[in-house]
Amino acid sequence: MTDHSESRCDNCIIRELNALKALKKEELKQISDSKVSRSIKKGEAIFKEGEKLNGVFCVRNGVSKLSKLSENGKDQIVKIASKGEVMGQRSLIAEEASNLSAVALNDMQVCFIPKENFTESLSKNPEFIQALLINMARELKLADDVIVNMAQKTVNQRLAGILLYLDTHFGTDADGFLNLVLSRNDIADVVGTATELCIRSLAKFKKNGLIETVGKRIKIIDKASLTQVSDGLL
Repeated sequence: MTDHSESRCDNCIIRELNALKALKKEELKQISDSKVSRSIKKGEAIFKEGEKLNGVFCVRNGVSKLSKLSENGKDQIVKIASKGEVMGQRSLIAEEASNLSAVALNDMQVCFIPKENFTESLSKNPEFIQALLINMARELKLADDVIVNMAQKTVNQRLAGILLYLDTHFGTDADGFLNLVLSRNDIADVVGTATELCIRSLAKFKKNGLIETVGKRIKIIDKASLTQVSDGLL
C-alpha cells in the first residue's frame, strides 16, 4: 500500500456519505492532519480477521469485500463496501480484534484514520456518537437480513437477489453489463454456496433468458423475471 497526497477531510464530499458528516470543522481538521491516504491494489487485504485495528478506513474510491472465514475454511462474504463507507469502526469501538477481513475487489483509495483521533471525537461530540449508532444499527439490520436469507431462501433466490443488488448499487456499463465484475467464486461466497452450484445456477438463468454472460461479465436481460425468482414467485 502506497501513501499519496489527497484532499483534506473538510473538503471531501465522501464524508457526506457516512457518520463523519457529524464532525465539527476543528475535528475534521485534526483528522485530516493525522489521516494517511493509501492506494490498494485489487486482491490486497486492507485488514484481516483477527487483526487488532489501530484505526478505521474510509473508502474514497473502489470496492472491497468484507468476509468471515467459516470452520470449513470457506469465506462467507457478508458485505460489499464501496465509496463513502467506514470500515473497522465496530471493532475499534468495542476494542476487539476484527471479526472480518477486508479485501479489495478492484483498485481502491482509502483513508486511514488513527484510533486516537477517531475516539477523541467520540468523547466530545454527541452528534457523532448518534450518527455512528445509526450506522451500526443499519449494519445490524443488514446482518439480520443476511441470516434470514441464508436460512429461508434457495440458492437461486439468493443469487437473483445478489445480481439485482449489484445492478441497483453499482449500475451497468455502456454495454449493459454490471459495473462491478466479481469472480464466480466471490459470487458464490456472497450467496453462501459452492462455486460449482453457483455456476450451474448462472447457466440456468442464462438458458432461461434472464441474464447474458461474457467471461466474468454479467448482463441482466429480464429484470422482472429475475425479481420474481428472488421473491420466490418463479
